[in-house]
Amino acid sequence: MTLKADIIILGGGFAGLTLAIALDRYDITSIVIDTAPPVHTLKKDFDGRTTAIASACWKLLQAIGLGNSLEGKGCPIQIVRVSDQLKMPDLRFESSKEDGPSGYMLENRYLKQALNEAAQAAQNITLLRPAHAIETERNNEGVSVTLADGQKITASLLVGAEGRASPTRKEAGINLAHWEYNHVAVICTLFHEKPHQHIAHEIFYPKGPIALLPMQDEEGRHRSALVWTVPRREADAVKKLSERPFLAEVSRLTGDVLGTLDFASKPMAYPLSFQYTAKITDIRLALIADAAHGIHPIAGQGLNLGLRDVAALTEILVEGRRLGLDLGDSALLSRYERWRSLDNLTVAAVTDSLVHLFAIPGRTASFFRRTGLNVVRYLPFVKKMFLSEARGDRGKLPRLLTGKSL
Repeated sequence: MTLKADIIILGGGFAGLTLAIALDRYDITSIVIDTAPPVHTLKKDFDGRTTAIASACWKLLQAIGLGNSLEGKGCPIQIVRVSDQLKMPDLRFESSKEDGPSGYMLENRYLKQALNEAAQAAQNITLLRPAHAIETERNNEGVSVTLADGQKITASLLVGAEGRASPTRKEAGINLAHWEYNHVAVICTLFHEKPHQHIAHEIFYPKGPIALLPMQDEEGRHRSALVWTVPRREADAVKKLSERPFLAEVSRLTGDVLGTLDFASKPMAYPLSFQYTAKITDIRLALIADAAHGIHPIAGQGLNLGLRDVAALTEILVEGRRLGLDLGDSALLSRYERWRSLDNLTVAAVTDSLVHLFAIPGRTASFFRRTGLNVVRYLPFVKKMFLSEARGDRGKLPRLLTGKSL
């Protein structure tokens, strides 16, 4: 038996499921193929991370029907405070009442659950999990995928959403710029004595930045997410520190801004790397999210870039369907590549530059960094530009990123 849909999505992570759910609202059918069983990925302890969702991407999630599922689960970020080694001046990006929060801190497990429930309830989504694609074929007539169990699936377009190691990208022969950072992100959730007041703290050190990101209180206790970037050679030692020295060092590096700390989850370590490809399409193929780009978490834009890919591709495909075009048409794919390439390149380049800029040791480098922060501090239009970038609402936006229907 051959299954057929408008689109085949390889990868059922955040980006893949978001795309399927967005397309479902406009009667575009999709088959999502993912290698991981949902029972495993939906376990509470499977992914204890927390993600910063930019306000524009939060509007996207609401526009595709996830608002009720996520209600009250995201913690608004009202102020972003940036400093160089806790030295003055620091830089504060404060959201206006008119624009609302710059973003929301959301536990990954809540987003996984909301996406999974919406995908299961959707009329136009077929979920194949776990399933393994062993062969794909793309030509002028269409796309076909053969699964390990022998089942064959056909569609007009193939979307690669399997993450950084995307086999679809490799099979298409799309070249990738890639390098490893000499850093590991040590991540956990902390309870703390003082309320965070919806402030995200980003403090830069030559060894790597450390961030405290506000989360919703739990059982009456204040919580924040910790992202502590350390050199690879020190990662094991940091992760294995006993509770008291670990928390004491975090307090020291963050200026004891949240008072007494305690663990809400165990620390986990993730090696950091960079990858980028300027080419995100091929014959009847579109790449989204980490399959197309993977950046340093220094500005919290990784998932947001992927969701912006989703919003742009959804709009292009919906408009193409209304015009009666084949969804794998090269003109539609060219438009997607043009729309997303500049944004992806800009964010990738800026985050990589920040990593290297703040890694330069010495008083002279620190002086020039603080001078730069001070200049930005007194230039409202520059601060507004940076805040707009953090919110994800700069440039020509897909309508879903504004919260509007297509």
